[in-house]
Amino acid sequence: MKPVTIKVDRCPKCGSTIRERSLEKNAHLHALLGEISKQKQWAEQWLDIETWKRLLVAAYERSHGRSAEMYQAIDGQGMDLVYRRTSYMSQEEIRDLIVYVESWALDQGIVLKELESQG
Repeated sequence: MKPVTIKVDRCPKCGSTIRERSLEKNAHLHALLGEISKQKQWAEQWLDIETWKRLLVAAYERSHGRSAEMYQAIDGQGMDLVYRRTSYMSQEEIRDLIVYVESWALDQGIVLKELESQG
């Protein structure tokens, strides 16, 4: 059975799909982030899944030699850092990001139910 995919990006000229990722990988990543958000504080705070996702994607991007882009805030209040969104990552990159997140979490002593259920 072919996995269901999320159509992520389309060519503006021909409309063909440029990137796809599976719903399974997306769900797996969010399950991992959910476990992290329940078990780990950062800067003495409990963070939500979206914040953990941003922190871990930023670290993953830096681990691959990519950096954030910095822009003046649109409201004129300082600067904003912008990292690449996961929706623009290829299937291979999402798989690599998942491995990165799992490794980081395990190094932090986080129990990953996603891994235990696969075991």
